[in-house]
Amino acid sequence: MSEETLSNLLHENRRFEPPADLAAAANVKADAYAAAEADPEGFWAQAAERLTWDQKWDRVLDWDNPPFAKWFVGGRINAAYNCVDRHVEAGRGDRVAIHWVGEPLEDARDLTYAELKDEVCKAANALTELGVRTGDRVAIYMPMIPEAVIAMLACARIGAPHTVVFGGFSAEALASRIEDCEAKVVVTSDGGYRRGAPSPLKPAVDEARAISAKSGHAVEKVLVVRRTGQDVDWDDAVDVWWHDTVDTASAEHTPEAFDAEHPLFVMYTSGTTGKPKGILHTTGGYLVGTSWTHYEVFDLKPETDVYWCSADIGWITGHSYIVYGPLANGATEVLYEGTPDFPERGRWWDIIEQHKVTIFYTAPTAIRSFMKQGREIPDSKDLSSLRLLGSVGEPINPEAYIWYREVIGGGRTPVVDTWWQTETGMILISPLPGVTAGKPGSAMKPLPGVGAEVVNDEGVPVPNGHGGYLVLTQPWPAMLRTIWGDDQRYVDTYWARFKDQGYYFAGDGAKKDEDGDLWLLGRVDDVMNVSGHRLSTTEIESALVSHPYVAESAVVGATDPDTGQAVVAYVILREEATKTLGEDGGEGIAKVLSDHVRKEIGPIAKPRQIMIVPELPKTRSGKIMRRLLRDVAEHREVGDVTTLADSTIMDLISAGQARSTDD
Repeated sequence: MSEETLSNLLHENRRFEPPADLAAAANVKADAYAAAEADPEGFWAQAAERLTWDQKWDRVLDWDNPPFAKWFVGGRINAAYNCVDRHVEAGRGDRVAIHWVGEPLEDARDLTYAELKDEVCKAANALTELGVRTGDRVAIYMPMIPEAVIAMLACARIGAPHTVVFGGFSAEALASRIEDCEAKVVVTSDGGYRRGAPSPLKPAVDEARAISAKSGHAVEKVLVVRRTGQDVDWDDAVDVWWHDTVDTASAEHTPEAFDAEHPLFVMYTSGTTGKPKGILHTTGGYLVGTSWTHYEVFDLKPETDVYWCSADIGWITGHSYIVYGPLANGATEVLYEGTPDFPERGRWWDIIEQHKVTIFYTAPTAIRSFMKQGREIPDSKDLSSLRLLGSVGEPINPEAYIWYREVIGGGRTPVVDTWWQTETGMILISPLPGVTAGKPGSAMKPLPGVGAEVVNDEGVPVPNGHGGYLVLTQPWPAMLRTIWGDDQRYVDTYWARFKDQGYYFAGDGAKKDEDGDLWLLGRVDDVMNVSGHRLSTTEIESALVSHPYVAESAVVGATDPDTGQAVVAYVILREEATKTLGEDGGEGIAKVLSDHVRKEIGPIAKPRQIMIVPELPKTRSGKIMRRLLRDVAEHREVGDVTTLADSTIMDLISAGQARSTDD
């Protein structure tokens, strides 16, 4: 990005020092940075010692053939053993591993580590009986129920790489993933619950299996959990019930140790169109990276903490910080099936109050949706058990950070704003809660043992106060190894942009503020070029959210004959604002907000158009689909909406364009 980018125009002067008691007892102290810098491989070897290895490694890192890394070369390990068996063997079998909360209020179940071990062993035996062997791929397409976690660990136990497909994806998307990794077995359920009603899953698997068969790939077996009791079509040659196979299997199973570089899972990052991009993660390095970062970033005390990550296991956050990281650390965690506001708006806060959650990790889009509702509901709940809050998925606006810290955290809890990706496998940039002062909106610094930099077009690091491209300058244990079946695509996608420097290009823009702290500016694709100025959508969105009327915003660049691109903003108002101003904010709202952006950033960032909308187009994981908003802004036919949580939102936004106010 040019030096004229907006990345040096927003400033943040608020600071929150770590609480003294947390700092004194923190798992990781300030000296970790120097230790990791002095001996990176020694640092990661020490982190690896926290796990149980069947055979220790001969070499920490093989970077002889970049960008193809090998970590803990010669080591042998089993991920499932590290997540369950070793805790039971250490006498912690009675500790609750999972507090499961179903969407229907009456549904709840606790699983101890001993019980989880038995269930994983039974599932491993059942998968083996179904013909799954080491190296075979298993697709998992399930709601947020314990059997989903059990299935993942059972696959890891027998060395069968899994690919978990988010339950909101279509049959076509599921089929493309099944075909790409040639899945032998699919694990699913009859359905799950969504906003009070059973939502079918098995029919999509049936359709995906038919699509795959036409393409020449036959799924051999479908293992089905009975969750909702819905009627499903049944093929006796292929379909088997979980309760007939897993529940009746032996709970005795001896895990086999696999090479550290044995494939653990494939996670697909593309949507429903185009060739899916299967990110391959292997066992040893991934488990070291996720367990260590979960321990350091969340300051986990497994004897006393109750941890809750609100992600779905269909995304990388669920893999790394619901399944493998927390369970490898012996954590007690919450697993929740439903949505944040059903059957009532305070459902999440009820769960925190009931289970006395101490660590809570969620996405900024969820935080902003609660901001829209106001603080009355969370204020009525007892959230005093919380001692640490986390943010993941996209940059968090400073005002959303402050609201999260003050309203949910009672003004006393540190917020760890984490940056990482499907490809990185583990958190790479984040405050350390016992070391780093919190700065609203900033992910702060790379974690110990991680190399990250902001560079210009030539790959040269930019000075403080400037923006550019975020790159990773050295290998890290949980890094992706390749794109499944396509090494060249892996090289071209992630390593070609800064080949000469040997940097991994994350695809994100970032800035260094005056202190050298890092601010993520969103995908480079979301940067606009207005009259030759490179503007970050993230910073304009943050400026809008800093206005007391605004709960959430999304900004896109639309083609403009005069300026090349112009700023178009979509805004959701807070409920208290709509009570005062009306649902659409009333006449003059666009000028008020536009002037606010001008004051906060400068005249170049002033939106050409501001639309007040009831909701933004989001996937079920909470990602805002800005390409659809660009379609509306440029008066094009709206593109594919199949991955949206609510596809009708685009109809409302398109209809509302006629009454939007241009400024």
